[in-house]
Amino acid sequence: MLDIRQLDAFYGDAQALWGVTLDVGAGETVSLIGPNGAGKSTLVASVAGLHASVRGHIDIGGVDIVGLPAHRVCARGVAVVPEGRRIFGDMSVYDNLCLGAYRRAARARYRQILTEVFELFPRLSARSTQLAGSLSGGEQQMLAIGRALMTGPSLLLLDEPSLGLAPIVVDEVFEAITTINRSGVSVLLVEQDIDRALEISTRGYLLAEGRIIASAPSDRLRDNEDVQRNILGV
Repeated sequence: MLDIRQLDAFYGDAQALWGVTLDVGAGETVSLIGPNGAGKSTLVASVAGLHASVRGHIDIGGVDIVGLPAHRVCARGVAVVPEGRRIFGDMSVYDNLCLGAYRRAARARYRQILTEVFELFPRLSARSTQLAGSLSGGEQQMLAIGRALMTGPSLLLLDEPSLGLAPIVVDEVFEAITTINRSGVSVLLVEQDIDRALEISTRGYLLAEGRIIASAPSDRLRDNEDVQRNILGV
């Protein structure tokens, strides 16, 4: 589903990613972990077409998307839930979700997908006419995920979905991610809570200082020496 090879990313003259190579199989959840400032959000933005200063290869379903604008990447079946949610606070929950269904293929299935989102997050259904900015942090995260699902994605990029949430809400969000993946959507999960991330993923990568320095099945990655040193400080 996603095949990244030798990806470099830049901010002007400053390089943020060096030769990153990773992949996500069809129907798979893969975690990307790493310390703050490692380049995880830059990687997500690069895949989503939101950061254009890159070189290397990003293949979605066998098609190289490097250089494509974000709306054309979305048309290839990629949706992103950004760090910080970035919902439209002065619009209703319903209108935020409608924006997610903007592309033509999603508009054709709008009612079906909306029903599925409301089944996944019943609280959004109950608050559909409420201003998004008045929701709790957890509900806003659900809305950000629901908005991404309204595009009808085959690949979902999640950037720090548990950030700032209460533990009980984190449980709900991670249950939802598992359900989304079981429905056939591939997931690349960027997450600081490595235990929760590795619990729901099949494999994981450690990104540090812009480079992939470890990769392994999830049940082995936490015990990796590089993970212990770079994230856990052991």
